[in-house]
Amino acid sequence: MLNTISIRLHPGQDLLSELDRIVEIENIEAACILTCVGSLTKANLRFANQNQPTEMNGFFEIVSLTGVMSRHGSHYHIAIADGKGQTFGAHLLEGCKIYTTAEIVIGVCSGTRFLRTFDPQTGYPELEIETVTKD
Repeated sequence: MLNTISIRLHPGQDLLSELDRIVEIENIEAACILTCVGSLTKANLRFANQNQPTEMNGFFEIVSLTGVMSRHGSHYHIAIADGKGQTFGAHLLEGCKIYTTAEIVIGVCSGTRFLRTFDPQTGYPELEIETVTKD
C-alpha cells in the first residue's frame, strides 16, 4: 500500500535538509519522491563521476526530483533548468536553497524497509530492500 505525504517548502529553506527532516519526523522506513515542482536560487550538486560538489547561483526551475527515502539513508537526484532552459542533472546535496516554493508529494511504502548496505562492487552504500511483516 502507498500512502502520501504532501509538503510545501518556503523561500530560503534547504531542500535536502528539509527532506531529511521529514524522514525523521515521520519515521519513514521506505518512501519515494512522486513529484516535485519549484525553484532554487542556489544549487549544490555532485555531477556524475565527480568527487567534488559544484555550486551554482542564479534562478533555477526544479524540473525533476527523484529519490528513495528512509531513516536508514536516502538517495536523491535532481534536474534543474536555468533561465535559458539549459538543464543540469546531478546528485542532490545540502545547500540547495528554495527560491519561491518546492511542492513535493512523497509516496510512503508500507510493509517495506529501505536500508543502505555497502556494496564492494560499487564502493558505495547501495539500496537493500526488506519486506517488513507485522507481528
